[in-house]
Amino acid sequence: MSDAAETAHAVDYDIRKVLNALPHRYPLLLVDRVKVLELGERIHAVKGVTFNEQFFQGHFPGAPIMPGVLQIEAMAQAAAILGIETLEVAGTGKLVYFLGIESAKFRAPVTPGCLLDLEVHFTQKSSRTYKFHGRASVEGKTTCEVDFLAMITDPPA
Repeated sequence: MSDAAETAHAVDYDIRKVLNALPHRYPLLLVDRVKVLELGERIHAVKGVTFNEQFFQGHFPGAPIMPGVLQIEAMAQAAAILGIETLEVAGTGKLVYFLGIESAKFRAPVTPGCLLDLEVHFTQKSSRTYKFHGRASVEGKTTCEVDFLAMITDPPA
């Protein structure tokens, strides 16, 4: 997508709004900012990957890389923001649950100091379940791609 198109849908969605939309907190909050939010369509969020991340202590000492499963989780959190904002339920306590992960492909490592771009769009919507396609990248190079299914619901009693 061109810079002009990205700017046309840019939003002021900082960490305060991320915290309002998602129940996740440190160390599992993996979205730092939303750059583009097109309700009902797509989201472009970012995660600043720092050496201080807890997972780098063991993955791997001397050669730190972000686990692929956490890249998928970051995309799922971006998708959750997209769904919650599209349905206008931010701050209501609604939760987004994974229902399935398909076609996960890991293409390149993510290392400390990277800015991880998280691009997710709806591929299918129904009354309670949603399908998404996500792509994580660093400087335009794809690091992970995945198709996944999620559901927005009330928290357990």
